Amino acid sequence: MAKRNQQRQLFYLVPYGAWLVLFVIVPLVLLLFQSLTTQDGHFTLRNYETYFSSGTYLLMTINSVWYAFLITVITVVISYPTAYLLNQLKHKQFWLLLIILPTWINLLLKTYAFIGLLSKSGTVNNFLGLWGIVPQQLLFSNWSFLLVAAYIEIPFMILPIFNSLAEINPRLAQASRDLGANRWQTLWRVIMPLSMPGVKAGIQAVFIPSLSLFMVTRLIGGNRVITLGTAIEEHFLVTQNWRLGSTIGVILIVAMVITMILTRDRARRSSRKRG
Repeated sequence: MAKRNQQRQLFYLVPYGAWLVLFVIVPLVLLLFQSLTTQDGHFTLRNYETYFSSGTYLLMTINSVWYAFLITVITVVISYPTAYLLNQLKHKQFWLLLIILPTWINLLLKTYAFIGLLSKSGTVNNFLGLWGIVPQQLLFSNWSFLLVAAYIEIPFMILPIFNSLAEINPRLAQASRDLGANRWQTLWRVIMPLSMPGVKAGIQAVFIPSLSLFMVTRLIGGNRVITLGTAIEEHFLVTQNWRLGSTIGVILIVAMVITMILTRDRARRSSRKRG
C-alpha cells in the first residue's frame, strides 16, 4: 500500500517537476545568464552598472513602483466594500461569478474595448456630446491608464478578500454587537483585522503583475506612462539588446520576490498576534 502511494505521488510529481524546470527554472537561469554575460559569453557586471548609473532607468523603476502602488490602492478601496457587500447577499457565489467573468476575456480584447470607449469618437465622448461637451482626449493619459489597469486587476483583489471574509465565523460579529459595539465598530475592530490575510493576498495578486504591465501602458497610456515593463519590451523587440532587457527583468523579479516576502512576513506576524 505504501509503495502504491509512493508511485502515485511520483506519477503526479514528475510532470509537475518537468513543468517547473522547463518553464520556470530554465527561463530564470537563462535570464540571469544573459544579464551577467557579454555577447561573447564572458562574465560582466556592465549591464547592472548601466542600469544603476542611468537616471532614466531609475526613474522608470520609481514610476513602476508608484503606478503599481496606485493601482493596488484603487483596487483595495473598491474591492473591499464590494467583497463585504457580496458576502451579505443571498446568492453571493453567483454574484462573485459575475465579477470573475471578465477575467475569462483576453486582456488585449479588454484593452481594445477601452480604446473604443475612451477614444475621441468613442462611447464616452458621444455621451458627453449629448450635453454639448466638446470631445475630449481621454486616452494617453495617466488617469486613463490607472482606470483600465485597476479595472483589469479588481477581480484578483476581490476574490481573496471575499474568501477571507467568508471564512470569518459570523458568531464573532454577533458577539461584538452583544458586547455593545455598533456595526461600524464591529467592521473596523473585528471583521477587518480578521480579513487582513485576504487583503495581503490581494495585494500580492495585484501589485506584482502591475509592476510589469506593458500592453496597457502602450495602448492606453501611450508614451506618457513609461515603466520597466515597457523598457523590457523595448529592449527585446525593438533595440534587440536582450542582455540589458534581461538585466531589467532580473531586477523586476527581485522586486517581486521582495514584495512577496514582505507581505508574507506581515501575514505571519498578524497570525501570531491573533494566536
